[in-house]
Amino acid sequence: MSKTIENTLIRLSKSKFRSSFKLKDKDIEYIKNKDLSKIEEHTYDFITKRLSGVNIKNDGKQTPYHGHPTFIAQHATATCCRGCLYKWHRIEKNKELTEEEKEYIVKLIMTWINNQLKEK
Repeated sequence: MSKTIENTLIRLSKSKFRSSFKLKDKDIEYIKNKDLSKIEEHTYDFITKRLSGVNIKNDGKQTPYHGHPTFIAQHATATCCRGCLYKWHRIEKNKELTEEEKEYIVKLIMTWINNQLKEK
């Protein structure tokens, strides 16, 4: 795990709100049925479609709190909206996400998911 990802996850774990998110048994079952590579594809797709644009009409409300393991992970990692991306990761709001930024977000989410799987 890269130092940046590791340090970010440590910082997030100190937030009462962010650390309250955990994968449920049904999320873990979903991951096992789909495989982690498929979850990573879903994650990249969600980030591209829901977060990467310049002006997002429903920013702050685009990520549900359940329904897919990635959604839970997005709230846990503060990658759920552009406001949280700026506050926690200093990724500017009013610009298209770069490929590098999308890759960082996906890696952060997948690392969090993997850590959750190890805890179960």
